[in-house]
Amino acid sequence: MFDQTNLRVFANHVRAAAENMAYTLQRTAHSAFVKETEDFTVMLMNRRGETFGVPMGLGATWYPGLTWGRVIDMVGNYRPSDVAFTNDPYSGHVATHAPDTHLWKPVFHDGEIIAWTGGHIHNTDMGGAVPASLSRVLTEIHQEGIRFPPMKLVREGVFDETILNIMTTNVRKPDLNLGDIKALVGALNTGERKILAMVQKFGKQAFLEGAEALLDHAEAQARAILRSMPDGTWEFVDYADEDSVEANPCRLKLTLTIRCDEAVLDFTGSDPQLGSSLNVPSGGDPRHTMLLVGVYYVLYTLNPNILLNTGLTRPFTCIAPKGSVLNPVHPAAVGMRSLTCARLRSVIFGAFSQAVPERLPAAPAGNNCIVNVMTTDERTGRTVLAAVNPVVGGGGGMPHRDGTNGSGADAAYLKNTPIEITETEVPIEFLRYGLARDSGGAGRWRGGLATEMAFRVFAPGSRITARNRDRSFFRPWGVLGGRAAGLSDMVLNLGTDRYLRLGNIDTTVLQPGDVLEIRSAGGGGRGNPLERETWRVARDVERGYVSVEAAERDYGVVISGGVVDEQATARLRSLTVAHAGHFHFGPEREGYEAQWTPAAYALLTEILAGLPIHWRFFAKTEIFRRMKDRAGHDGVAAAFADVRARFLEMPEPASAVRLAAE
Repeated sequence: MFDQTNLRVFANHVRAAAENMAYTLQRTAHSAFVKETEDFTVMLMNRRGETFGVPMGLGATWYPGLTWGRVIDMVGNYRPSDVAFTNDPYSGHVATHAPDTHLWKPVFHDGEIIAWTGGHIHNTDMGGAVPASLSRVLTEIHQEGIRFPPMKLVREGVFDETILNIMTTNVRKPDLNLGDIKALVGALNTGERKILAMVQKFGKQAFLEGAEALLDHAEAQARAILRSMPDGTWEFVDYADEDSVEANPCRLKLTLTIRCDEAVLDFTGSDPQLGSSLNVPSGGDPRHTMLLVGVYYVLYTLNPNILLNTGLTRPFTCIAPKGSVLNPVHPAAVGMRSLTCARLRSVIFGAFSQAVPERLPAAPAGNNCIVNVMTTDERTGRTVLAAVNPVVGGGGGMPHRDGTNGSGADAAYLKNTPIEITETEVPIEFLRYGLARDSGGAGRWRGGLATEMAFRVFAPGSRITARNRDRSFFRPWGVLGGRAAGLSDMVLNLGTDRYLRLGNIDTTVLQPGDVLEIRSAGGGGRGNPLERETWRVARDVERGYVSVEAAERDYGVVISGGVVDEQATARLRSLTVAHAGHFHFGPEREGYEAQWTPAAYALLTEILAGLPIHWRFFAKTEIFRRMKDRAGHDGVAAAFADVRARFLEMPEPASAVRLAAE
């Protein structure tokens, strides 16, 4: 049995082992996206494939609750030094889009498997219709690159060259793929050595018991946090700007119910699976890690000493109806699931914010735009494909401080690549990479500032993908009197006669001399901005975070000659009315929801649920087209009646829905 002291000692060994794996991968990877941006994971798993150890400061933070058992069982007949892999989102639902290649290795001791090491890398490209494989415009999984179901990649220490040849034939930058995959295999080998060292130190039985004890301890920590919250039910809705090229909003709805030390997250009411790549392939797993990432952030915010492992998922049950955007069926495209996951986290944050408003921040930016460039290097004549830099927005205002600038909480794991390194690897010129003034939501605690980046290309036909573009219409929300943040944007050739606003488009072609500028959203503000100390506002102005005009408009602080005019400020603040209500969403969402009321969405959800899955997105799109001059429940009913009259091939929905629509 482990007491608290011994368990902490064991936990430190586990964490050190996972971090050694991460350092091995980071230092030997080939692509900048892995070695600099750190879009990778590594982990230690028990015999059932449950994650019990992850690094704390390296790599992506989405996967501490990942369970590998399904893909492990799909291979079988493991031998020492085997390594299996998959990148297929529909085979076991461990990989969640094709560029994420997941590998796992059995750890043998005395002839039996006692644990597993595993992890993933985000390959810069896996083939498919567009460079870097990912775009919102793709409509089926087959367009998103080559997929490998779970199979052995390494057999008793020897790579399967046939598999490697198939991969390198189908991807755009094979050297990067091979280099990163072999670096991950090296990391798995490091993890194996560390596990065997722990077995030698603690003994086999103690190691096995320790792995289980870590899961149990994390579960107990999660349950303790839930018990500190009031019992109740809270609803929250948020939107991605566009569900496809049709550009209708994608709605996510959560009903959160907390009872003692358990919670149910019911996503019924979210959009049907989409005719784009924004779908999240959860497989209906009630504890799928992608559905619970926002929960990890809430738990860690409320207890920074919590252990990150699969035990955290045990008190939670997710309901994601089959055929919805959070549980699509094959062959729905899923490549841009990270955009939807960002909004999913916002939905989870909003629900928990109502449960414990005094303990949680405002919304982070909720968009982590990852920019890839495929161009010709005129110096060598070679084609170059590389990730440039993540454009991540600000964090939400905290209960005790301003939101973090340019590093939006739930996407903060994506590290900046120094522009000198990027310019060495990719023939582009950076013109700006910094913080965007006036982008953080106003509040007693200001939201974090957005990031903005501008670069010039030099070769014709330079293809850009900027995945996860969002928050150009629906703002990150403020709380408790704080204001919503500034919107994201992407423009081409600003200030010239070739100016073009690109909005949320995620693929474009640039020509020599073109300048692309991208700005993320900021973080929402927290608390009444009229209560922010005038010296803080003045300091923000001095640092360039807030303009003089915004200081007066948003904070009621009058600054003249760099100095606060206290009398004018007191007078202005006395005449300004603070925002009431828990959330501030901004005028865009308020206007949208005047048309698309809760009753309208309730009927739309009922209608779509009564149709076969392959009809649902089509029906949603056609109803939206007919809502131009309509609103509310009756508007949706009339629009659906028009759709039924126009498309006689459409199956009739359930009788109750049909009567409601009529």
